[in-house]
Amino acid sequence: MGTTFKGNQSIITEFVLLGFSEFPDQHFLLFIFSTIVYLSTILGNMLIILAVVSSPELHTPMYFFLANLSFLEILYTSTVVPKMLAGFLRKEAISLAGCLLQFFIFGSLATTECFLLSIMAYDRYLAICYPLHYSLLMGSKHCVGLVVTAWLSGFAVDGLIVILMAQLKFCGSNHINHFYCDFMPVIRLACSDSQVVQTTTFILSVICLTIPFSLILTSYVRILVAVLKVPTGARRRKAFSTCSSHLAVVPTFYGTLMVMYITPSAVHSKVLSKVFALLYTIVTPIFNPVIYTLKNKEVHEVLKKLLCSKQYGNLS
Repeated sequence: MGTTFKGNQSIITEFVLLGFSEFPDQHFLLFIFSTIVYLSTILGNMLIILAVVSSPELHTPMYFFLANLSFLEILYTSTVVPKMLAGFLRKEAISLAGCLLQFFIFGSLATTECFLLSIMAYDRYLAICYPLHYSLLMGSKHCVGLVVTAWLSGFAVDGLIVILMAQLKFCGSNHINHFYCDFMPVIRLACSDSQVVQTTTFILSVICLTIPFSLILTSYVRILVAVLKVPTGARRRKAFSTCSSHLAVVPTFYGTLMVMYITPSAVHSKVLSKVFALLYTIVTPIFNPVIYTLKNKEVHEVLKKLLCSKQYGNLS
């Protein structure tokens, strides 16, 4: 099943995701933990979107980008986690087309998030370093243009990679030693030459990770210089507080992706590679609602008002 024959060679048309087969006795606990985190991620990010959409005081570029990030996180984690959860209960099969589609959507969203995080850093840079010109530099058309560019760029980059992957032939083993169709576990099963797609993916990964990350570092270095010139007090604390939430998300997301896609040889253990993958598929998406609701007073206040008004409405 999942194999066709062409001449004397069997061509794979379906894969089996092995998931965390190294820990069969822990599957139930992993299933419970992952389900709780997944549902919390969906609920938390939906609350942020609701808060931004329903509150005029949050209709600013910073929260427009945050709402986009929350929407992206919902799609991002939903591309992988449901299949992973099913894999904890039984061996999960996926067609070749389904595998490429999963990688395309997941990879595109990850690339889009790289660009979106750099846009958010650029927004904070303009707000802090050019406050008098901020409304002009970051107008509504400019915000929409940046977000649309980020989304289209993400899907264009990974679309090229998937087109190249679709040219490969898969034969022999059809077992993917991962919980989703990640690039290297799939490429290892190819029986045709994959040098072109690997080189292309490496180059695009370097561009899509290092350039946005460099822009984030540059933005925050300039922000730090500008803030240090401000006398100690409320203005300095406010400037740091508007950046701290964003800075808390960046290291985990970029760090794990750089290890996995730019220096994959650094992760020798397949179990360790799955742990790294868990960081950016499950842990990072829940950082967004947790950090932004706990550390951001404006979002915190709006959510409190929404929940209280809903509670009073139910009582009446």
